[in-house]
Amino acid sequence: MKESLDFIYKEQKEVSLYGGIAALLGWDQMTYMPPKGSEERAEQLSLISRLAHERVTSETLYTHLKKLDDAASTLSKKDRLVVTKLLRDVKKARKLPAEFVEKMVKTTSIAYGVWQEAREKNKFSLFQPHLEKIVELEKQYYDYVKLPGHPYNTLLDDYEEGMTVDVLQKEFTILRQQLVELLQNITSSTRYQKQQPVTIKLDSKYQTELGGILLTQMHLPLDRARLDISTHPFTTSMGDDDVRFTTNYEREGFLSSFFSTAHEAGHALYELGILKGEYKDTILSDAPSLGIHESQSRFWENMIARSKPFWKYFSAVFQKIAPNECRTMNTETWYQSVNQVRPTLIRTEADELTYCLHVILRFELELDLLEEKITVAELPECWNQKVTDFLGITPKNDREGVLQDMHWSGGEFGYFPTYAIGTIYASQLFRQFRKEHQTAQDEISRGDFTTILQWLCEHVYQYGSLITADEIIKKTCGEGLNSKVFVGYLKEKYYPLYGV
Repeated sequence: MKESLDFIYKEQKEVSLYGGIAALLGWDQMTYMPPKGSEERAEQLSLISRLAHERVTSETLYTHLKKLDDAASTLSKKDRLVVTKLLRDVKKARKLPAEFVEKMVKTTSIAYGVWQEAREKNKFSLFQPHLEKIVELEKQYYDYVKLPGHPYNTLLDDYEEGMTVDVLQKEFTILRQQLVELLQNITSSTRYQKQQPVTIKLDSKYQTELGGILLTQMHLPLDRARLDISTHPFTTSMGDDDVRFTTNYEREGFLSSFFSTAHEAGHALYELGILKGEYKDTILSDAPSLGIHESQSRFWENMIARSKPFWKYFSAVFQKIAPNECRTMNTETWYQSVNQVRPTLIRTEADELTYCLHVILRFELELDLLEEKITVAELPECWNQKVTDFLGITPKNDREGVLQDMHWSGGEFGYFPTYAIGTIYASQLFRQFRKEHQTAQDEISRGDFTTILQWLCEHVYQYGSLITADEIIKKTCGEGLNSKVFVGYLKEKYYPLYGV
C-alpha cells in the first residue's frame, strides 16, 4: 500500500506543478504577452496540457489507484478520500484521447487572441469560425465523457460537480421570474424615474490607489499575490503562494475597476486561504466547485463593498484620495450611487438585481447551441433578442453584445451558471454571517474586515474539497442552494432604496 500511496501523491504533486506552469503561461498571455506571440503560446500550452494529461491517464497511476480503491477499508480517512476523488477524475480523463486534449488547448489558445481582435474591431464574423470549432469540440467532449442525463450535464460537472440541467432550469426559471418582477417594481417607482446616472470620473491613478487601499483592508497578502491589468479581469493560481489577479482601469461604468478589484480579491483570498497543510498538492486542496469560488468574490464585491457600513468608511477614503471629484459625496450618496439599479448591456457592470439575468441568458444560449436549436452564426441575433426580452434594452454592436466575455474563446461551456449559483450561495453565507456576528456591521464601518475573513476561513476555506459545495452550504447555512434567500436579500436592500 505504501508504494502505491507514495506514487499517487508524487504524481499529484507533479501534475500540480504542470498546472502552475500552464497557469503562468495563460496569465502572461492575457496580460503582457505581445499579440504576435499567440501561435507559439498555443503550442506551449498544448504541450503542457498533453504532458499533464498523459500523467493523469497513465496506466501506472490507474493501476495504483485501483489497487488502493480495492483496499479502501485499510486506508486512513484522508487517503481514502484522495483515492476516491482522484480515481473519479482519472476515469473521466482516461476517456479523452491525448490528441483531443492537445487540439482543444491549441484551438482555444488561438481563439482567445482572435476574440480580443474581434472585440476591438467590433466584428463577430472574425471570431465565428473559431467558436464553431470550439462548439464542435465541446460536443466531442460530451461524446467521450458522457455522464448521465442531458449532454450539458457533462460540461457543467467540470465546474459544479453533481449539478444538472434539470435542477438549473427549474431554479433559473423561478429566479428569472422573480428578478423580472423585482425589476418592474423598481423601475416603475418614482425614485427610479428621477434617478440620475453618477457622472463622477476618476483618473486611473486614483483608481489604482483606491484599489490598493481596498486590498490592504481586505488583508490580501501582496507577498503572495499580485494585481495586474487585463481586458477581462480574472484570477489564477500558479501555486500556494503565487496567486495573480487582474482588473481594468479603462472599462466603462462607475467605479468598475474598484468593484472588479474587490471581486477578484475575493477569489484570491480563497485561493490563498484554502485547505493546505497535509493536503497540500492533493486533489483536496482545491475548491469543490466554481459556484463556491464565485460565492467568495460576490460576497466581497456585493454583500460587503456595496453595503452602507462599507461606505461609512470608504466615503472618507475617497474624499481624501480624490477631494475635488468626491466633494459632493457622503455615506448616503455613495451607498445610493453604487447600488443604482440600471439595466446594462455588460454583465460585469450589471447591478446586483439584474446580474443573474445576464447569466441565465448565457446558460440558455449555451443549451440552444449544444442542442442545435441555433447556429453560431445566429448567435449575435439571438443574444440581442434575449437581452431585449430580459432587460428591455438592445445591444448596438457585437462588442457590447455577444463579444463581451472571453469564456467561450476558452471553451468554458458550463461555466456561466456558476456565477448565478455563487451569487445565491453568497447571499446565504451573508445571511448566516449576520446572524452569528451582529456587531460586524460596526467593524465594517471602521474598515475592519478581520471578523469576515476569519469567518470565511472557518466556514468555507478550511474545507477545500473535503466535502462538496452543497455540503459546505448545508453545514454552514442549514440548507442547500436556495434562490429565495437571494431574492429576500434583494428586497430587503433595494425596496427601501427605491421606496417600493
